[in-house]
Amino acid sequence: MDPNPANADAAPAAPLPPKPGIGKRRAVFLDRDGTLIEHVHELVDPAAVRLVPGTGDGLARLRDAGFLCIVVTNQPLLGRGRLDEAGLDRIHARLAELLAAEAPSARIDAFYACPVESGGAGPDVIEHPDRKPGPGLLLRAAREHGIDLAQSWMVGDSPRDVLAGRHADCRGTILLRSGVSGRNPAAPAGCDHVEDDVAAAAARILAETHAT
Repeated sequence: MDPNPANADAAPAAPLPPKPGIGKRRAVFLDRDGTLIEHVHELVDPAAVRLVPGTGDGLARLRDAGFLCIVVTNQPLLGRGRLDEAGLDRIHARLAELLAAEAPSARIDAFYACPVESGGAGPDVIEHPDRKPGPGLLLRAAREHGIDLAQSWMVGDSPRDVLAGRHADCRGTILLRSGVSGRNPAAPAGCDHVEDDVAAAAARILAETHAT
């Protein structure tokens, strides 16, 4: 769990943080709900965590190919007081258990969560640098883990995820059909691919990586 979540009281439309210098490591940034795990309204109980099928295999393939797997997630329940940091850690510990049971090398290398509540703006509006579609969580992860964003990807089930990857200047973005966008998602401008799930996204990323 990232020890420094965004300030829930910060004003919207704050200036974006500077982009980090170029690191050497590659990463795949992943949304959590609807991407790695099935979407549950106001998830606070670790027992309710269920992997989207194929998630463990997809993550294992990415990590075996040398990609870091980093979760970047909007978690307004933290800002509302419905969930505390310890509770969020328990949910992520349960996610880690399920991944390990599905594929031994499937692992999340870091979790970053933004507790800022949406002010009701559309999915293309940056209300806070760390709240997707803002790129703040990705930029922080890149600084802390020495990541080359130009060789990294963003994967998620919402246009907010795709736009966060675009704002961070990631190499590519993938919108999934596994969550809120449904089977026929309306991909925002700048979306590179639409895939069924994390397993399919991993196959796409590795195919494009090997082609260069």
